[in-house]
Amino acid sequence: MELVPLDDYRRLPEAEMVARAEGFAAQLGRRRTVRDFADDPVPEAVVLAAIRAATTAPSGANQQPWHFCLIGKGELRAELRAAAEAEERAFYAERAGPEWLEALAPLGTDWRKPFLETAPWLIAVFAERHGIAADGARRKHYYVGESVGIATGLLLATLHRAGLVTLTHTPSPMGFLNRVCGRPEREKPFILIVTGYPAADARTPAAARVRKPLDQVLSRR
Repeated sequence: MELVPLDDYRRLPEAEMVARAEGFAAQLGRRRTVRDFADDPVPEAVVLAAIRAATTAPSGANQQPWHFCLIGKGELRAELRAAAEAEERAFYAERAGPEWLEALAPLGTDWRKPFLETAPWLIAVFAERHGIAADGARRKHYYVGESVGIATGLLLATLHRAGLVTLTHTPSPMGFLNRVCGRPEREKPFILIVTGYPAADARTPAAARVRKPLDQVLSRR
């Protein structure tokens, strides 16, 4: 095992630490899930930088069990939207029970997903169930869901930091993403992130802005 010095770390003054943390928390507090996107183009370099940030996430045994498929405007969008909306129609009509639909009601969501064609970029995030070693053998991955979840969080935070809005879309099941993106079966679709600029008349549900206060989600020992 080779170890290298932590030569790129600089300890900050406490006041600067607090200011950085509070400033970043305030910025993330302004993040909104948006469903009304402008079709204005966004430089690919912005999205690639955000994906690069996501790949710095910690992962089980450093196996980095993620794959990001970046989808720009093109013919695939109509196919992807049709497949996603088919699953969503079934979800709202058959799969979701009354309690789930009641929980979703304040958000105003339904099976219609026009943003899948409108937004300039979609990022399909896949979780590798297992890897392939250099000799072609199957390689077990560890803590896949946790690892990909952390990477997705970094991706969302970086896109927000860059001035874009996002939507996390999770139609269930999402197997159609393997077909549309040409990804192998060993990769499980994890989430589809929609990103771009908000439409000029974009609105977000008031209910989605309610956050639990810290004393409800934090305990000290």
